[in-house]
Amino acid sequence: MDLDFYKKQALQKQKDHKKFLDGLKKKPPKDLDYIVRETHEEVFEEIDCLQCANCCKTTGPLYTEKDIERIARHLRMKPADFEAKFLRVDEDNDKVLQNLPCFFLQSDNTCSIYEVRPKACREYPHTDRKKIYQINNLMLKNTVICPAAFEFVERMMKNATK
Repeated sequence: MDLDFYKKQALQKQKDHKKFLDGLKKKPPKDLDYIVRETHEEVFEEIDCLQCANCCKTTGPLYTEKDIERIARHLRMKPADFEAKFLRVDEDNDKVLQNLPCFFLQSDNTCSIYEVRPKACREYPHTDRKKIYQINNLMLKNTVICPAAFEFVERMMKNATK
């Protein structure tokens, strides 16, 4: 997977993508959630995250207290020890990874804590959520990081205007 290609494309098309996503917010099609779900499924039939894992290499998820407790329990650690070893508080006062790529990313792009991974990881790249226009800014950022998010917006531009 050519990440540089996707990143360049996403950056070149940011204005078009923003205009399209803003349009969805102003006047969403009646069947938007259905179109989103269909487009999401279409994209992920073709794109395999294990070929990429760019999100795990370049962006750290936000860890909720529930995430911390669940993962710490899985690793047989105290939540405070898990936080001290892996997390830091960022400028937004969120708990995030101390370092990237993600400590739990393995050499074959699989996740060593996949079954208990953070909510943010489970939901990424957020291409299957209802009322997608509520996360326009996040979606634009994701198109630069994630080939699937880029493809999703590209296809949505076709699918939502049929």
